[in-house]
Amino acid sequence: MPRWLIGAAAVFIVACTPAQEDSNKFVSGHTVVHEVFWGADHDTPYPFTTDGEISCVYYPDFGIEVYFEPFGYIEDSSIGTPLNKAAADALKRDGMEPNVPYSIKEGADLSEAVKVGLQVCLA
Repeated sequence: MPRWLIGAAAVFIVACTPAQEDSNKFVSGHTVVHEVFWGADHDTPYPFTTDGEISCVYYPDFGIEVYFEPFGYIEDSSIGTPLNKAAADALKRDGMEPNVPYSIKEGADLSEAVKVGLQVCLA
C-alpha cells in the first residue's frame, strides 16, 4: 500500500470543540474527504471535483452551517463553498462570498456531504 494512502487514511480525524461559555455557545469541526475513500461510506457519488475538507460551524441563533474547502485553501482567510441553506444565508447576511475555487461537480447530490458536516458538529 502506498505511503501517501496510509497517510491520507490517518488524516481522517473528526474534530468538534464546543466553547465553554453558554451565553455565546459556538461549535465547529471538520473532516477530510477524499474521492478514493468516499464510496466506502457513502451511497452517492463523490460530489466534489477535488479532495478537501467538509467543515461545520454552529451558532445557536443561526443553525449549523456546512462548507467545503479544497486542499490548499484551508486557512483562516478562506471562505468555503456553502453546502446548505444555513451556510448560504450566513454568507449573504454577512456580505461575504466564497473565495475558494468552485469545487462541486455539476448536478452533484450534496445530501450526504451535508449530512457529514452536520454530524461533525453534532458529534
